[in-house]
Amino acid sequence: MTMTSPTVSPVTPRISLPELMARFDCESKCRAYLERLRWPDGPACPKCGKKEIARVKGRESVLRCVECQAQFTVTAGTVFNDSHLPLSQWLIATFLICESKKGISALQLKRMLGIGGYKTAWYLCHRIRSAMLETHKELLKGIVEIDETYIGGKPRRNRPRHEKQVVIGIRVRGGELRLIRAKEATSDAIRDIVNENVSEEVEVIITDESAIYPWAFNKNQHSRHKTIRHKSVYVSGDVHTNTVESAFSLLKRGIVGTWHKMSVKHLPAYLDEMMFRFNRRNSSTLFQDTLRHMVTAPVLTFEKLTKEKAA
Repeated sequence: MTMTSPTVSPVTPRISLPELMARFDCESKCRAYLERLRWPDGPACPKCGKKEIARVKGRESVLRCVECQAQFTVTAGTVFNDSHLPLSQWLIATFLICESKKGISALQLKRMLGIGGYKTAWYLCHRIRSAMLETHKELLKGIVEIDETYIGGKPRRNRPRHEKQVVIGIRVRGGELRLIRAKEATSDAIRDIVNENVSEEVEVIITDESAIYPWAFNKNQHSRHKTIRHKSVYVSGDVHTNTVESAFSLLKRGIVGTWHKMSVKHLPAYLDEMMFRFNRRNSSTLFQDTLRHMVTAPVLTFEKLTKEKAA
């Protein structure tokens, strides 16, 4: 017997929180929706790949492969793996993270969802955040602005500048944003980042007057490089870096006003979350896209999250 995927209409366009809670008011509805996102053509066995699937009698959430008899659920092998939280709480937490322009803190989620401990809420946020990693990024074209900013608290006499973390921002006018943590603000470091993110077919590259940029571009990119001198002017016609700087402003408001503090190890994860949400800010399927990533992203264990060292 081949089991077809449950018929559940997609969550689009964007809905409100009360509408979301009314629609996913029980575990069976949440599970049916996740099954549709993970297996749009019907469930498939993660062990042998066969599609002859049946439900285990008396345990409707458990699926059984008719061929190899393997039992599995829609959350097995995903970021939901081994979670004791109700799926309805997962969906609400995902919705709040997606709809919070500057992010939402684990402590705030703990209070809003009535989660028992901060550690559980923190782990929940990081698992959702891990699914916001873009694995296939196209090279950026068009008019591209590049700038750097520093993360790590207010400068003090006994706090050297090198203790701050360098974040390189690359933004296409009217298009995508990239936020990348760099080991240092040098031409060599930025050259690697530019080569990984900017196409040879780029129309214009705009930066400020920092001396690190002219040496970071190849011959083709250098010929299309324009500079704005911030010491005297911030806009000269179409030449400015205001677009990428506005994204930096949003990031810093998230750090100062929402997350308050983050470790160097986890900074790239927060940058991924900000990028994922920012690049889909006008999409009606932001929540749905995030859930789809969550049921296809690999397991993130608490041990790996807490013991993995920063690069």
